Amino acid sequence: MGVKLEKIDEYRWLLPKTGAMRVPGLIFSNDELIKAVQDDQSVTQLANVATLPGIVGHALAMPDIHWGYGFPIGGVAAFDLDEGIISPGGVGYDINCGCRLMTTLLRANEIRPLMKDLVSVLFKNIPSGVGSKGTIRLSKSDEAKVAVQGSTWAINSGFGTIEDLERTEDRGAMENADPSVLSERAVKRGADQLGTLGSGNHFLEVQEVDHIYNSEKAKAYDLFEGQVTISIHSGSRGFGHQICDDFLKEMGRHAVTGKLPFQLPDRQLACAPLKSDLARRYLTAMACAANYAWANRQILMHLTRETLLKALSISPRELGMKLLYDVCHNIAKKEIHTLGGNRVMLCVHRKGATRALPPRHPLLPKIYSHVGQPVLIPGDMGTKSYVLAGAEAAMSQTFGSTCHGAGRVLSRSKALKIAKGRAIYRELEDKGIFVQSRGKRTLNEEIPEAYKDVSQVVEVVHEAGLAYKVARLKPLGVIKG
Repeated sequence: MGVKLEKIDEYRWLLPKTGAMRVPGLIFSNDELIKAVQDDQSVTQLANVATLPGIVGHALAMPDIHWGYGFPIGGVAAFDLDEGIISPGGVGYDINCGCRLMTTLLRANEIRPLMKDLVSVLFKNIPSGVGSKGTIRLSKSDEAKVAVQGSTWAINSGFGTIEDLERTEDRGAMENADPSVLSERAVKRGADQLGTLGSGNHFLEVQEVDHIYNSEKAKAYDLFEGQVTISIHSGSRGFGHQICDDFLKEMGRHAVTGKLPFQLPDRQLACAPLKSDLARRYLTAMACAANYAWANRQILMHLTRETLLKALSISPRELGMKLLYDVCHNIAKKEIHTLGGNRVMLCVHRKGATRALPPRHPLLPKIYSHVGQPVLIPGDMGTKSYVLAGAEAAMSQTFGSTCHGAGRVLSRSKALKIAKGRAIYRELEDKGIFVQSRGKRTLNEEIPEAYKDVSQVVEVVHEAGLAYKVARLKPLGVIKG
């Protein structure tokens, strides 16, 4: 795009305001990671986001930034409620794709000899893969309840306990969800996919806590070295995908017919003014998908617990599984932030970005008020994942946001070429990581080389003060679609 990034310090880069940009861009990165950013179109996409009406502060990018649909993945943008817009591309197709981390009382050295068999039984009991269907069949009325109640519906249906809600972002349900705005196609796609993992980069991973960085915060999160944890990464499945697609098409027609009072730099940034009825309908539909995703991860957690109890022949007390936290990283939310010294309500888009609330923030659950929000950052299936704690600088620099993962550096087609002729599952098994998936293609698309070094990504947000490292987790077993 011809714009040169200006290095502010070791972990921040400025994208100067030029042309139609209404605000500058700001990228959190280091000297090594910034090279990948300049090799794709994500900086151009960030500049395009900066041209949208009502944007405030900076168009932001986390260190896991990469090319996405309209908005870059790893992008954050906040909009004034009067002048600003809502864009489905700033949320993504997989609405409320997110992570859930469970702690246990198990020790890795106890289950490592059983890991291969354990992965097999988890793979058998957790529906995964493209278009996978679960055992739950929702009537239209029940699906509407899921869309409004989220995790509460799952818990009331026997999937978990009420204590899980406190450890879930937004207590597992966004307000103002309205199933009446959904298309028949979206409703149909959501009828039989609740309680399924999905495909692509979605996974269930059994892990070992192999390093503690902050003992006080780790204790508050019930984490200890040698402990077994389980991480789930999934979203709103075909239900959320269809909702995104429906509104992208409708908003796209408005852009083509000139109903928008401004020029879009990219049709993938199709949007609607926040004060419009179209924006209201999208936000209520997006909330339905977000709530479906929380119910989905709640059910997946229950299936995981039941599978482990049976496979290991132990009691619930011996397993000691508890939800540490559940975070979403594809969402738009109306939140209060400080801007120019004033407290204002903004619509914050996070696409491939995680909320990171500091200690004593009013939206934190009481159990974590003194240490900050748990931030869950998965790596790829061959490397480490991290637990961080939200920090104060995120509120002043990124509207309370941080990264969400490692971030891709290779497209799926390039990953397939590199993986051709290799036995990826065998390579991982040689590292002591047992993996099962529905097909070879998914493993090849998700090879470790397809992702940035997650340790560098995490180091950037740690040193920038957006979130602080608490614990590192290494994979023992993984199931994928």
